[in-house]
Amino acid sequence: MGLHDGKVAIITGASRGIGLGIAQHLVGEGAKVVITGRKPEPLAEAVAQLGGPDVALGVPGNASDAAHQDEVIAAARETFGGLHLLVNNTGINPVYGPMLDADLDVVRKIFETNVFATASWITKGTAASPTDGEGGGLTSVVNVASIAGIGATGLIGWYAVSKAAVMHLTVELGYQLGPNVRVNAVAPAVVKTNFAEALYSGREEQVAAAYPMKRLGAPEDIAGAVSFLLSEQAGWITGQTLVVDGGVTLGGQL
Repeated sequence: MGLHDGKVAIITGASRGIGLGIAQHLVGEGAKVVITGRKPEPLAEAVAQLGGPDVALGVPGNASDAAHQDEVIAAARETFGGLHLLVNNTGINPVYGPMLDADLDVVRKIFETNVFATASWITKGTAASPTDGEGGGLTSVVNVASIAGIGATGLIGWYAVSKAAVMHLTVELGYQLGPNVRVNAVAPAVVKTNFAEALYSGREEQVAAAYPMKRLGAPEDIAGAVSFLLSEQAGWITGQTLVVDGGVTLGGQL
């Protein structure tokens, strides 16, 4: 018996990195998954890695686009019979440096993708019929935040503010959507993915030295935590953010 037998999950931004790691973990625990990403080719490759169309479906599109969200949720129901689990993993960080030097149109795009789209996916997911699939409709959501949202970064400030918003969105919706839907989050530190490469490229050993675990994260480190929070093993947990950081914040570092 897998932890997610009979469940259908949507994972946004899952053609690679943390999202793909989460999808792999959920499939390994018995779930069927619908994954999203901007480019069809990497999505198709990810579906093949996950085990093919019997267990995975890729739907390309922009995660912040409402029509795309509707398409993905409809595809989950039509292809696999419902929607039970939702992972909001898509996030962008196009600017580095002083916050007040940033173009406000770029800042708006960060919030549109990282915060407003997360809220929209949850809104649309909870509107699913309570009879969708085995065991009813959407029961559990995990939002992928970041330790950047819990302290000053000096480098990726707008991204950090958006992730702080995601964590408080998790608190508010955890409070409002119980008992039918649990909403939690994970806050990773630096994970070795293309997305975070600028934070460690060429100096991985130096960056990892600040971590009590003496290494950077891997997608599977985050995937296990997400899987737990989605599962009934976490059935009395909602509105919480689980920090998954190799201990780096214990010393006050981000």
